[in-house]
Amino acid sequence: MTTALPSTCGILLAAGAGRRMGKPKADLVLDGETLLERGLRMLGDAGCAPLFAVVGAAVPDRPNPAATFVPNLGWESGMASSLRAGLGAAVGEAAVVALVDQPGITAAAVERLRAAHRPGFAVAATFDGDIRTPVLFDRALWDEVSSAVTGDAGARHWLRRNPDRVIPVPCDDVADSADLDLPEDLNRWERTCS
Repeated sequence: MTTALPSTCGILLAAGAGRRMGKPKADLVLDGETLLERGLRMLGDAGCAPLFAVVGAAVPDRPNPAATFVPNLGWESGMASSLRAGLGAAVGEAAVVALVDQPGITAAAVERLRAAHRPGFAVAATFDGDIRTPVLFDRALWDEVSSAVTGDAGARHWLRRNPDRVIPVPCDDVADSADLDLPEDLNRWERTCS
């Protein structure tokens, strides 16, 4: 008998301007879809619903029927404001937070996080033993995490300060955690991973 997974929404943080990239990363196109579309598709394929995309520097000009756009008017202050906006919109028993600039994150990785969910805990993907994104936050943590985050670090500091409340889940074999920060990162990805 299979146990049903808790209801888990998906939050894609996609509000940044991508200054080092030269344009908002949400608008970058890989294999015919924007990173925004790709990230939302990945979260949906992993069973997350509903889906939320936190936008700021650029707001997509076409609606995405799969997701609700959550505006972050304070996007210039850093990732923490986007995380707060996303968790403020979240519904369900848990929320998976993913970043738009990690196209190598797969539905299989998110499914592992969902399977490891426990009430009162965060579940974080690890790569080479290091905690990275995506991260699943149980509903009981949303307010605490939102209050704790500052600047551009996102939830990194909260996760490091609360190791006894974080379940690490190795994802090296099913995903790639590389960030696309610079044009050369995008070029490398297109050459080797597309």
